[in-house]
Parts: sequence; structure tokens; C-alpha cells
Amino acid sequence: MSQQTSPPGGSGPLPATGQGSPSGTVRQTGSSPGKGSRPAFLGHMGRVRNLGLFVVLVLLCVIGALSSGNFATRQNALVILSSAAVIGVITIGQTFVIIGGGIDLSVGAIVALASVWCTTVATQSYGLGGMVFCALAVGAIVGLINGLIIAYGNIVAFITTIAMMASARGLAERISDRQSQVVTVESFNSVASTKWLGIPLLVYILAVAVILGWVLLNRTTFGRRTFAIGGNQEAARLAGLDVRRHTVVLYVLSGLCCGIAAVMLTARTTSGASNLGDLYELDSIAAVIIGGTLLTGGRGSLVGSILGVLVFTTITNIFVLNNLTTDIQQIAKGLIIIAAVLIQRRGRRTVTP
Repeated sequence: MSQQTSPPGGSGPLPATGQGSPSGTVRQTGSSPGKGSRPAFLGHMGRVRNLGLFVVLVLLCVIGALSSGNFATRQNALVILSSAAVIGVITIGQTFVIIGGGIDLSVGAIVALASVWCTTVATQSYGLGGMVFCALAVGAIVGLINGLIIAYGNIVAFITTIAMMASARGLAERISDRQSQVVTVESFNSVASTKWLGIPLLVYILAVAVILGWVLLNRTTFGRRTFAIGGNQEAARLAGLDVRRHTVVLYVLSGLCCGIAAVMLTARTTSGASNLGDLYELDSIAAVIIGGTLLTGGRGSLVGSILGVLVFTTITNIFVLNNLTTDIQQIAKGLIIIAAVLIQRRGRRTVTP
């Protein structure tokens, strides 16, 4: 039996067109007895999960304040937010892709390629506008290539994005000759140094990206289609959705987010390099997972993903302030990811009729 998956929060399933269905309609989840309240229940579960993540974040702040006298300061709070801004923008795109039933392992390499390409001598000659446009264009084009190969080449996202991860990183190394390219355009570097009301511009960029992403995911047809395709591609196809085209757009969106992150990261480091964005794919996926988004697609929360970013960033900050080695940080992150997946699996068994 074909089902449609509706987004948490009660947006409701997409209307069926009857195309390809023997009976002329596609059965909807809410049409069966006992299942009508399931989307609302999942939405409630999502809100509870987000509240739980917020509580975890508060507890981490308490632990940080008790373990280090430098944690509970305004300056350190801005450091945490600035650090979360770059990976947070990437996580927005990753959330859309995973909710839509895919995965993007090339995000870190895209950041590196966009960073290197926008900091060449030729590109810097065009000033701030040319550099920003170059980074966004590179990210969107690489995302477009990913989407076309996955949707129309019928190659699974895991393989496609791994191949792109290697290719984009290699191209970045070739363009830069494995050397850091110093940014000489001061207006570009000011993207990271500018503050409004004492808050870095990077944090404002993240806030705007989160708001736009939330509206797109929860208040538009595009968002409802993303949930539907991630929940059941065949049902979405029978309902008349162009699954392949939508998949391409999701990866373009992810690439565009990587382009924005490349501008932010390059401005922070005042240079472009082929090693930028290393392991960002793992950090973004980890944040999405602990935020409650299913790796199988069809259910997720952008707010949860951003809370996941803040949780990981705060943990890293606490470890740095307490002079703990990076291996302990990685072990802690791994344990958190495993715990989040186990909680997800238990939650799915609980709601399964």
C-alpha cells in the first residue's frame, strides 16, 4: 500500500492526483483508522525532542561555567556563536537533503573548492561582489552536478557525494597548488570582523539563513514535497511530484549553503585553502542526527539541527577551555551520535502501529 508522509507540525499530506494508481487515488496516511493523529503526534514528539536538546544545551553551559572561569563570559559566548555560524549554515542544507531521503558527504570539499576559487588573484580583482558571487556559484554548480548524477544518473547519493568529495578536494588542491591564498580585499575580510550591536555579522548571517530555511521547510509547498519525497518516493511520484527535479534542487540548495559557509570561513581565516572544511560533512550529519532528523528521510526539524550544532560547538568549547585533547572530543562526539541513533530507533518502534 502506498502512503504519503506529511511533515511534522500538521501541514498535512500532499493531495493525490491519482496518476499511476489503479483505483484513481493514492491512499493517504490519515485515511486509516487509528492513524489520523499520527502526523500531529510526530510533531509533538519533535517539539519534545527540541526541548530536550535545549535542556542538554543548558546543562552543558552549567558544566562549562563550573569547569572553567572563562566559559560564562560574553566574549566566549560570541566565540561559540561565531564558531557555530559556519557549520550551522552547512547543516541547514544538509537537513533539507536528509529529510528528502538523501545525504551529502561532499559539503566539506565544496567549502574548500569555493574558498580556493574565490580567492584566486583573478577573482580577487573583482572585489567583494565578485568573490562572493564566485563562492556561491561554485557551491551551487557542484550541488547541481551532485543532484543530476543522483536523480538522472540513478547513482545512490552515498557513492555520488563521496566521489564528489574526492574530486572537489583534489580540484581545490590543484587550483591552489596546496598553498594558502591570502585575501587582500579588506571589505571581504570585514565580513568576519564586522559587528552590529556587539554581535558578529556571521551570527546574523546564520540567523537569517535559519529563518529562511525554516519558512521554506515548514510553510511552503517545497517543504511539504521534501517531506513527502523523503518519506516515500514512490508514493510521491504517484501523487504527481517530479521527484528527480526536486532532488536536484535539494542538492543545489545544499551546495549554495556551502558557498555561503565558504565566504564566512574564508573571511574568518583571511585566506583560501584546500584543507578548509575538513570533516564538516561528519559534523553537519551528526548535528542533523542528534537534532532528530531520520537518516532514512521523511521526518526532521531544522530547529533541532541548529540545536545540535550548538550542542557540539559548546562541547568543543568546553574541551578547549579545559585543555582536553582532540581525541577525547572525537570520542565524546561519537558516543553522542550513537546515543541519538539509538533513541531514534526506539522512538520509531514506539510510534509504529
